[in-house]
Amino acid sequence: MSETDRLTRDTGWVDLSVVERERTPPEIIEKAIRHHLAELSLSNTVDLLEDFGVKRSRTAIHNWVQKAGIVPASGLSPDRVALDQTVIRVNGEQYWLYAAVDPETNRFLHVRLFPTYTIPITREFLSELLEKHDVADALFLVDSTRDLEGALRRMGLTYRLERHGWRYKIERVFLEIERRTSSFSNSFSHTEPATANTWLQAFAVWWNQCQS
Repeated sequence: MSETDRLTRDTGWVDLSVVERERTPPEIIEKAIRHHLAELSLSNTVDLLEDFGVKRSRTAIHNWVQKAGIVPASGLSPDRVALDQTVIRVNGEQYWLYAAVDPETNRFLHVRLFPTYTIPITREFLSELLEKHDVADALFLVDSTRDLEGALRRMGLTYRLERHGWRYKIERVFLEIERRTSSFSNSFSHTEPATANTWLQAFAVWWNQCQS
């Protein structure tokens, strides 16, 4: 398959209706989003498009990701859920990325960026997860983080402390997030937290597609 075919072939995981008024062909937008999430900085994505005769700015590509509103799918019912959190820096400030992963498929179930980590915030994240997926009877796998354990206990959810085994899957996912955000020096600069959260949601969808 040629590079042009690879760039313009529709993979169907981005809702292109949200960018239907753009002057850029929807298939090009979809591929620009995919390449940016997978491996390229905004500047490198601009260069990629220029190789195919499409000139668009970094801002335009950034806006495509934001407007697409890409989030992980709902309605799943895994038997186990790996739960964890990691630090993401936004404009020099420390934020906490919460993530729930199905360890059997290695796919994100839910991700959300918060300004801190507490038991109430963890309960908020878990409530969102329960609304999205049928996981009330799942076994939650956590490390020894007190806010995770405390929130699960207070919500009456079944959990097990585990450092290895199934938990290895979510550690691998976080390593991939760190690898990808290393192009931003592990930080989102000149960006609002909500913007960073939107990018991380979209990245989770790209990652899930790669596990297919």
